[in-house]
Amino acid sequence: MKRRKFIKTNLLATGAIAMSPAMGLSAFSHSNDKKYISRRPPKSQRTFVSEEVEKQINKIKLSIKDKELAWMFENCYPNTLDTTVDYEAINNKPDTFIITGDIDAMWLRDSTAQVWPYMPLITKDKKLNNLIQGLINRQVKCILTDPYANAFYKDLSKVSHWSDDIPRPVPGVHERKWEIDSLCYSIRLSYDYYKRTNNASVFDKDWDKAMRIVVQTFRTEQRKNGISPYQFIRKTDNMIDSPVFDGTGRPTNYTGLIHSMFRPSDDATLFPLLIPSNIFAAISLKKLHEIYKETQIDEQFANECLTFAKEIDDAIQKHAIQEHLDFGEIYAYEIDGFGNKVYMDDANVPSLMSLAYLNPDYKNDPIYKNTRQFLISNSNPYYIKGKVTEGQGSPHTGKSNIWPMGIILRALTSVDKNEIKFCVKTLKETHANTGFMHESFNKDNANDYTRSWFAWANTLFGELIIKIHSEYPEILRTEY
Repeated sequence: MKRRKFIKTNLLATGAIAMSPAMGLSAFSHSNDKKYISRRPPKSQRTFVSEEVEKQINKIKLSIKDKELAWMFENCYPNTLDTTVDYEAINNKPDTFIITGDIDAMWLRDSTAQVWPYMPLITKDKKLNNLIQGLINRQVKCILTDPYANAFYKDLSKVSHWSDDIPRPVPGVHERKWEIDSLCYSIRLSYDYYKRTNNASVFDKDWDKAMRIVVQTFRTEQRKNGISPYQFIRKTDNMIDSPVFDGTGRPTNYTGLIHSMFRPSDDATLFPLLIPSNIFAAISLKKLHEIYKETQIDEQFANECLTFAKEIDDAIQKHAIQEHLDFGEIYAYEIDGFGNKVYMDDANVPSLMSLAYLNPDYKNDPIYKNTRQFLISNSNPYYIKGKVTEGQGSPHTGKSNIWPMGIILRALTSVDKNEIKFCVKTLKETHANTGFMHESFNKDNANDYTRSWFAWANTLFGELIIKIHSEYPEILRTEY
């Protein structure tokens, strides 16, 4: 599909989504009979249709007693497929470009996360399987274009909106914010696809080249010699849009950890050794080791990945676990290797809260359990309480905004039914009558929100409801 036509179609398809809360009230009924009209675009205007996803929607909806919650699930879960997909075959290979929502660019992180709730269905739906193959292929193109970039255009000759950034992004790059997790997400997608399908055909020469570049980039950003080729300067009055010291970041002492100049929120790090992203890198390198070993692509490289993962794990144990005055040993969010540390979290993934989402083994980790108690306490500067509710926020949206994504991640990592119910109730009460998740909302007024079209948050909400349906179905048999 031509890019201009794709965006025009998307804008038409998501017209209802983009309405203000006041306008949105006319699109469905809030009368006593509680009839909710779907906010999805008509089938003919959806950017991708999966029959298995439609079956899943119908199945899950029947199990949800709360009609408003069921309506929210129906709107949110398919939102990525409904509104953000540009799929075609290029040179006889599937190619999938997925915009993040209200920004006409694809993030390596967001695109993986956006399709993640559909992964269990790819062995039942050939079209969906091809879509994931296409996304793997597209992400490879992106990494080969620039491994330090976080977001890309489909047209790899397009000049960036941020063309004044220093250094200037190469054509095809939307922005060049170096974030460890961007590359980790590409490994996460490839690994899960392979494990579910046993199809190694996506691991072609380009994929192999891209993965070696990923590992080399991680190695470079360990900065064993104290230097890096990376610099990022943006002409802006927003101080978190660029690292300090001419875009190179604060000084660090060598630890074996990988430097990340930006967080998953696209905000500059305070201290460049970002702990949740390093943990994600170790998890990802182990997955890469497994792929290379099982497919026998290169056993030596497989072992290199495993050795690298152990280096990071050892560094986490040595440097990232800190004694908190009130919570004992917990994971710091960022450190610099000189003993300085930041105690906080950010609602984006990877975060400290999300560790048990990325790897369920963390649910039994005593350090994680302590950390989690810290994260939902007044000691966390970005755990925000207001007149509406409470929840995790992000420096990205200031001191007064709570992130639905943070609430969702709290529920996804919880083993406490009451806590999960609290999160579900909060999400129902704060969608501002739109039927969708948002990036954030004001702690005192949920109608004051950011990003009306944020596909990752929408599909993540769908993922939560499906998980609850599988593990705690009684929670969905409650009116909230």
